[in-house]
Formats: sequence, structure tokens, C-alpha cells
Amino acid sequence: MSDRGMLIEFGGLPGTGKSTLARLLAHDTKAVWLRIDEIEGAMRRNGLTPEQTGIAAYSVAHDVATNHLQRGLMVIADAVNPVVEARDGWRHLAADVDADHVVVETVCPDSTEHRRRVETRAGDIPGWTYPSWDQVHELMTEYQPRTGNHLVLDTTRPVDDTYQELTTHLARRTT
Repeated sequence: MSDRGMLIEFGGLPGTGKSTLARLLAHDTKAVWLRIDEIEGAMRRNGLTPEQTGIAAYSVAHDVATNHLQRGLMVIADAVNPVVEARDGWRHLAADVDADHVVVETVCPDSTEHRRRVETRAGDIPGWTYPSWDQVHELMTEYQPRTGNHLVLDTTRPVDDTYQELTTHLARRTT
């Protein structure tokens, strides 16, 4: 890998496996893992309302990512990124600091499995409440389709298989 930083942008609806894959990748690569849910959770624990945290959490993540990318590190951005503006923010950030940028979208096309994941997921962020299935279903109507070059990972497959596809894709990008 070069001395350039690498931004790996994970996006996808809640419950599609973004954080599962990002956690594995961060562990294996010792990358900086910026999870928007964690940032929003900290903001809420410190008195901000959900209406105040969304855009602000992305802004905080961008500022933290900038520093690490400028030092040539790998940064994993783990966020729903439901709209073009959120995605453009990551793209512009990578360009501004001359970092490589890899976009990964997780999908769970089996709606029964997706719902099961959403309804049974264990909380791992203090004070954070994950969205309900109804809220995820509403977000589906607002989620803008991705365009451009990106890796789409169908997470209905076993995690090990999906993770292998991810790491193979990244290895091709860094050689």
C-alpha cells in the first residue's frame, strides 16, 4: 500500500451488516473505525436531540477522518449514507486529502432475514436505540440508489464468505 490514506466508506440500510463487516476489517487491519451510530450516541448522551445529531455526526466523522487520512492511515466510515449528499461528503473528503476511496454497499435482499436482524439485534452502544423495523422500512423509501463504482455485498451469505469477497476486493485495490 502507498503512503496515501485509504477511506473505506460502508453504506447500506440498518441491519444489512455494515458494522459486522467494518468491525472485522478494522480488527484485522488496525484501521480507524468511525461509526456514525457511536458518534450520534455520544452526542445524545451529552444532551443533543436526535434531530441535532445526524448531520453533526457526519461532520465530526469527517474532521476525525481527515486527520488520520492525511497521516496515511486506513479509515473505515460506517454509516447508512442514504442520500447523495452524505456520499458526496465522503467522496469530496477523500479527494481533498488525496486518499484512495473505496465504496462498499451492504444489502440484504431477503426481507424476512433483514427484518429478523433488525428486530433481534443486540445493542452494543451505550444509550443507543437501534431503529425499529417500521423505521427501517420508512428509510427504505428515502434511500437513494447508489451509482458509480462500488462493491455491493449481499450479506444473506455467510459472514466469512462476504468478508472474503470484501478483502479480495480491497487487496486488488492496494496492489
